[in-house]
Amino acid sequence: MTVTRKGDVIVALDFPTAQDAYAFLDRFPEEKPFVKIGMELYYAEGPQIVREIKARGHKIFLDLKLHDIPNTVKSAMRILSALDVDMVNLHAAGTTEMMKAALEGLTRPDGTRPLLIAVTQLTSTSEEAMQKELLIHATMPETVLRYAQNAQLAGLDGVVCSPLEAAAVKQTCGQAFLTVTPGIRFADTAADDQARVTTPAIAREGGSDFIVVGRPITRAVDPVATYRRCVKEFLS
Repeated sequence: MTVTRKGDVIVALDFPTAQDAYAFLDRFPEEKPFVKIGMELYYAEGPQIVREIKARGHKIFLDLKLHDIPNTVKSAMRILSALDVDMVNLHAAGTTEMMKAALEGLTRPDGTRPLLIAVTQLTSTSEEAMQKELLIHATMPETVLRYAQNAQLAGLDGVVCSPLEAAAVKQTCGQAFLTVTPGIRFADTAADDQARVTTPAIAREGGSDFIVVGRPITRAVDPVATYRRCVKEFLS
């Protein structure tokens, strides 16, 4: 595996251009934050943005949430593995077969690969919307746990889930099964469009291994101080 450290704050680089992302990272005089490159930035700049940020010394979670037929996902993961990122993801809703194919595609000839995690339910999705719009009639915790079990069965390293569900995932799948949790907000900041949120400290206590924090850091008046606050609250 590329990632060996368990426990970190991942900063979501949700910027529209490479210049915006680089300007943000240039504000950090000492730290090299673990960062997330999502759809907005990757689709705007392509794989070169990954190569450049990796060359700057940052660990990267490439958040593209693959979801397609198994063969297509397998082929796409083979391409992504060559970018030397540290973590990638897909949608658990794509079935166990798709997740197994993804793992096969992601694994390099020498046996190494990035961490592979599965998205359970987006933290912007409420239980009401999941049941009424997606016609998933189980509860949110039941759905997340089933998706986590499927991901573990497929050989994945962990899941993306709400921090509210991390403890239950750990209890069901074991402490070694990673929980990566977005939906992190400080007690004194707004939830924005997230429906299932909590603070860094509560996420740590609940069993989150990695937390993903975007706007509370990237839109802060002092992003460096806010990042350091987040690290202190999560890792202390």
